[in-house]
Amino acid sequence: MNHTTVVEFVLLGLANSRQWEIILFVFLGIAYLLILLGNISVISITLTNNFLQTPMYYFLRNFALLEITFTSTFLPSTLYSLLTERKTISLPGCFLQMLLFYCLGTCTLFYMAVMSLDRYVAICHPLHYPAIMNSRFCLQLILGCWALTFLLMFPPTIMTVQLPFCGPNVMNHFYCDASLLLQLSCTDTAFIEELMFIILILILPGTLIVTAVSYGCIIVTILLIPSSAGRRKAFSTCSAHLMVVMVFYSTCIYRYIRPAQRGGQDSDKVLSLFFSVLTQTVNPYIYSLRNRQVKQALKEKILKFSGSLRQM
Repeated sequence: MNHTTVVEFVLLGLANSRQWEIILFVFLGIAYLLILLGNISVISITLTNNFLQTPMYYFLRNFALLEITFTSTFLPSTLYSLLTERKTISLPGCFLQMLLFYCLGTCTLFYMAVMSLDRYVAICHPLHYPAIMNSRFCLQLILGCWALTFLLMFPPTIMTVQLPFCGPNVMNHFYCDASLLLQLSCTDTAFIEELMFIILILILPGTLIVTAVSYGCIIVTILLIPSSAGRRKAFSTCSAHLMVVMVFYSTCIYRYIRPAQRGGQDSDKVLSLFFSVLTQTVNPYIYSLRNRQVKQALKEKILKFSGSLRQM
């Protein structure tokens, strides 16, 4: 039986002074706007342009939609808290945010692994690419990402929601973090902590290995390109992707694989900003909007829109 007496949690947020809260509000507000604009542009262009109806852009479109949803689980509430200094969140609101954050964040890891596999097949096996990456298989990969996410993340999150919370109710974070939430429960949470650790060990290194091996094979193939200009162009794209992957995975692994500190640390919040905001801000520009075909499609769309404005 659940004997919870806590009705809300207090999230200490990112700053202790009003001046820093305003600075962070501006910074995160701009970041959120860039995330929305970048990903909405990717979705719009890849949906309406006939030349971008390929598996790569299908995955990028789904990835863009996932990124918008993921960041929207916590950034609007964080911005509201920074602006109004209201630091409380209701018990159901906290549980919902935790569930969405971890499910969508986990799905992001699977999506990144799938996109790296797609690039591996396209670059290393171009002749077989259309046959392998057909529309049915692409849909199965996307559905597989979601199925694995819910299969792995639902049990520990539902078990966490059912825990009793009797106080204290203060978390040193800017969103409802599962590890800190477990520390606030007034019952033994050792089993849930061990279960979450095992799941994270499976997900983080597992998807990282798939992504790393795929990019490793891609790099070997790039080295075989006879043209030096072609190698430079390919390496430029590949190195940008790898930089984002390295930042995302290194901060995620350091944040969640190591033992959680009692009460949370300020460094945890900084790490969380890196993988939940910084990488999400640059992803649409690194993965999609730097692409020549996407830039051409975007240019055509802007010219068409400006032309229609002149005719009004």
